[in-house]
Amino acid sequence: MELENQIAVSEFLLLGLSEKPEHQIFLFGLFLPMYLVTIFGNLLTILAIITDSHLHTPMYFFLHNLSFIDIFFSSTTVPKMLVNLWTQSKAIPLEGCPAQMYAFHLFGTMDSFLLAVMAIDRFVAIVHPLHYLAIMSPRVCGLLVVGSWLITNLQSIVHTSLMAQLTFCAGSEIPHFFCDLMPLLKLSCSDTHTNELVIFAFGIIMGIGPLTCIFPSSICIFWAVFKTPSAQGKWKAFSTCGSHLTVVTLFYGTIFAVYLQPVSPTSSQKDKAAALMCGVVIPMLNPFIYSLRNKNMKAALRKLVSNIVRSQS
Repeated sequence: MELENQIAVSEFLLLGLSEKPEHQIFLFGLFLPMYLVTIFGNLLTILAIITDSHLHTPMYFFLHNLSFIDIFFSSTTVPKMLVNLWTQSKAIPLEGCPAQMYAFHLFGTMDSFLLAVMAIDRFVAIVHPLHYLAIMSPRVCGLLVVGSWLITNLQSIVHTSLMAQLTFCAGSEIPHFFCDLMPLLKLSCSDTHTNELVIFAFGIIMGIGPLTCIFPSSICIFWAVFKTPSAQGKWKAFSTCGSHLTVVTLFYGTIFAVYLQPVSPTSSQKDKAAALMCGVVIPMLNPFIYSLRNKNMKAALRKLVSNIVRSQS
């Protein structure tokens, strides 16, 4: 091994989305507005749900949690990326890398679990409407969210703990815009066999788990809607779950489109595209998707904005 690769790494260099200097300002101008829209859009959604008593139902309780997660999910990577783009610096401290990795996998997996929980909620609302409030009681809703937090935290803690035991001495350049698991493993000069097995195991569990809730629920919802005799009833049912199905399609469609393809020389670029879509674009779109097709949300947002304007005048 070369001498330079025997020296322990003290910091990592995030190569980002492009190494060309002329692209840096363009990327900064692109992602700063997107991040601001993500923060303000999700904050407005949270405030609208909190301040409107008509939205104090299980569906909006889960939407409130999803907006909260989306703020932190986007904030895990975008602010650091914006700082690096603006300052032309690529460095991230050795201690900052595991922290960013922990947060990204925590909030990213939590996003997936919440989509699964929301699918269960929509299934109960459409297939068992008369028993909806009894089944989706506040206690059940709370347990679903707390259980999701515990499972996703466990995954992130295990990944981060195993990563902390590795020695990095095979270079410091990460071909990504944030610290992710696989790029970090490639820089380690330790035995990463255990890490790879754990990543594979958690990938199967955390991937199949939510999907076993989402797919059967979606099939049952479509079947229940199909059996609805009136066109008005069909439209009402679809409008109830249409927004959620749109978000699920975007989220998992991106993952399937990228990770079900064979490994190729452009795989790192596909990984970046998937991370941008799931961690930047979808959190920005969620407030619009869930609000524009929901008259209750639109009414609550109008009421909230008018109250804010009145308080400022």
